Amino acid sequence: MKVQRSTFFAVNGKSNLHRFHSSQGIPNSRDFVSKLLDRKWGLQSPATPIQQISLSSANGTYKEQGINKVSFFNNTRPHLGDEVLKRKQESSFYILRDDLLQPLVNGNKARKLDALLPLLEDHKVTDLVTCGGCQSAHTAAVAVSCAERGVRSHLLLRGEQPEVLTGYNLVSTMYGNVQYIPRSRYANREEMLRTYADMVAGEDGSVLWAKDIVEGLDTMDVARMDDFLSSKRRKILIVNEGAGDALALLGMFRLVQYLSQDHLLGKKRPVKFVVDAGTGTTAVGLGVAAMSLGLPWQINAIMLADTFENYKRHEDRLIAEFMRQFPASVICSSLDMNHMIKWVDRQHPRKFGKVLEGEVEMCRKIAQETGVLVDPMYTLAAWETATELVQDEKSSIIVMLHTGGTLGMFGLAQRYKSCFTTLAD
Repeated sequence: MKVQRSTFFAVNGKSNLHRFHSSQGIPNSRDFVSKLLDRKWGLQSPATPIQQISLSSANGTYKEQGINKVSFFNNTRPHLGDEVLKRKQESSFYILRDDLLQPLVNGNKARKLDALLPLLEDHKVTDLVTCGGCQSAHTAAVAVSCAERGVRSHLLLRGEQPEVLTGYNLVSTMYGNVQYIPRSRYANREEMLRTYADMVAGEDGSVLWAKDIVEGLDTMDVARMDDFLSSKRRKILIVNEGAGDALALLGMFRLVQYLSQDHLLGKKRPVKFVVDAGTGTTAVGLGVAAMSLGLPWQINAIMLADTFENYKRHEDRLIAEFMRQFPASVICSSLDMNHMIKWVDRQHPRKFGKVLEGEVEMCRKIAQETGVLVDPMYTLAAWETATELVQDEKSSIIVMLHTGGTLGMFGLAQRYKSCFTTLAD
């Protein structure tokens, strides 16, 4: 497993945020997080089902036999809290079932929208413009969430309309207004989003990016912001692809604070998180939140959609944006992320992005043995890495975040028919 380490924000080698206290004019990190999370949320609760996946192998080690020879067992009511510290957790990892949060809005998509959705109502947003791939779980989540709040969603999907609407593409079309964008035009996402938003706004509408609302609250009071918005007939909000904004990190802060409670993962035991990385926003959010709370956690982010250099650029942009938007510059400037986020290559790189029959078979095996559905494009990669870490790690708890995306299996089955029609006992 090839690893690339994050190397920014190491200041004087300091990483223990608990050294700072209010008498020095620097807020305690936990006070900072509490204030950061004192807001309205889209999800009623940060809670998520936690299950334990045990591994067994008939002969030899897992590495010798391969993951396809491993048997998996799911404990839906595992021991947590003090029991995690007392029991030796051999040959098992925990899985956070964020895929069960909501039928259509789940996984890390729900977490990324957690802090954003209340702003739509607070600022009387009438339309939201965003973009994604043809089978984007993000655009589907936005479409459903907006429709529930009486907001019109405009979804710019990359490529051509498929012959059969299915999966997230069907959900996006049912709940939102879909436009298919040629790949050449989609390549310049910022210009594409702005141009379309201006068209929706017309002459008497206003257009804001998600970051404008947050940063605007620091430069003008809420009343002036509301006066400005109320003078416009239509209020258009632009959200980046995959909700890749600093605002999306807040949902990860809320999740990490919840998980660090003593009756769950706690604050003392080392934890190695595993998460598949599309844009990488979820991994950055988990890392910054864990560091801000002083937790001995490490985030293993499986790079699936881009190069290490591009993930690092996105990471740097998110951190800079986060420091600018929230009163966190003192704390963030003290973050040593060198050992917090590890950007990891996929175990079995896929050539030309194609789904392999063996990966589909593996997803089927996991589903039948554990009741957990992972997809061959993203969450299977996290499952494979968690399985590998279990073999090598003796002191840390291994925790996989299930980022959802299971409706995308319908689109994959449509596109790669031969990989799915051969499924058999």
